[in-house]
Amino acid sequence: MIIVLLGPPGAGKGTQGDLLATRLGIPKIATGDVLRVAIKDGSKRGLEAKAFMDRGDLVPDAVILGILQDVMTSPQTAKGAILDGAVRTVPQAEGVARTLEEVGRKVDYVLLFDVEDDELVARLGGRTVCQECQTPYMGKLPGDKCNKCGGRLVRRKDDEPEAIRNRLSVYREQTKPVIGWYEGSGMKVLRIDATGAVDEVTARAVKALGA
Repeated sequence: MIIVLLGPPGAGKGTQGDLLATRLGIPKIATGDVLRVAIKDGSKRGLEAKAFMDRGDLVPDAVILGILQDVMTSPQTAKGAILDGAVRTVPQAEGVARTLEEVGRKVDYVLLFDVEDDELVARLGGRTVCQECQTPYMGKLPGDKCNKCGGRLVRRKDDEPEAIRNRLSVYREQTKPVIGWYEGSGMKVLRIDATGAVDEVTARAVKALGA
C-alpha cells in the first residue's frame, strides 16, 4: 500500500503520517527529514536544498525524485510506504507515478488534510523544533530543551511570519493543482478534516482508508 499525503504546511501531515505508519505497519518516507539530514551533513544537495527551504520555497523536483527513487527500491518499502512531502507539484506527481511504474507499483491512496489558513498561521508561528532530532513542539520557546534528546529548541527560518505567508502562497499556486491532477487521473482524493485533537484526525484518516 502506497499512500501520498497532501495538505498545506502546518496541517499535521508529519504527525499523522507517523501514526498511520504505526497503524498500517509500513514506513513513513518524510522527504523533509531526509533533506534536513543532508543539510546537517553539509552535502552539495543539502546546501542547495537549504537555500530553498530557508526562503520557504519548494525544493526542486530533481532533488525530491532522486531521493524517492533510492528509497522505493529498498527492502524497507517492500510492503508499502507513506510519502510525506514527496508530492507538492504536478511535475512531482507525474514523476512519482513514473518512478513507481518502473518498479511495478502505484499510488493506492491520496490523503488530503484540510485546515483553514488562519489556523495554519497560528500553528506554524508558535512552533519550535529540536535543533538535534527535529522533534516539533507547540507552546515551547526557542532555547528550551527537547524532551526527547535534550537538544536546544529553535524556530526554523521557514516558520517566521514572512516565510509562513510565502509558503502558503506557494502551496496555493503550486500544490493545489496536484489535487486536480490526481482526480483527473481517476484517483479518489480522500479529504480529511485536520482540525481538532490529533487522535480525532487520525480516526478520520483510518476510517477514510477503511483500515
